[in-house]
Amino acid sequence: MQGSGGDQEFLALERELSVLLRRARASSGEMARALHPELEPAAYGLLVRLEDAGRQRATDLAAYFGVGKATMSRQLRALEELGLVAREQDPADGRAFLVGLTPEGRERFLQVRDARREQYVRKLAGWDRGEVAELARLLNQLNEGAEG
Repeated sequence: MQGSGGDQEFLALERELSVLLRRARASSGEMARALHPELEPAAYGLLVRLEDAGRQRATDLAAYFGVGKATMSRQLRALEELGLVAREQDPADGRAFLVGLTPEGRERFLQVRDARREQYVRKLAGWDRGEVAELARLLNQLNEGAEG
């Protein structure tokens, strides 16, 4: 069934998000390889979350990303084997563990993140800072809506 004229905005949104997501996946792969040649692209997002939110339980990370505990455990184990994250007992609950960036993991991540930010600065050099802030605000609003 053909969408009505009012649906054109949503069709355009879907089209642009598809392009953005395809490019973001490719970019995450590049970022992951720059951080460590053996790092899976999906694991880069885990490092972003750990840098932003600090040490967390694996179950909280799995819930945040909407993946199963087994998937999260596998990704965290790979990051741990590469020396990028470490687990330590949760002081609030001795049965649980918190996962956080190692000093080496943080240093490598920040180098790659800074390089990525420079790419954004170059690509959006013609944009007004207010437009960049508005885009970030709208994307955050979209992400927040996806969580609910």
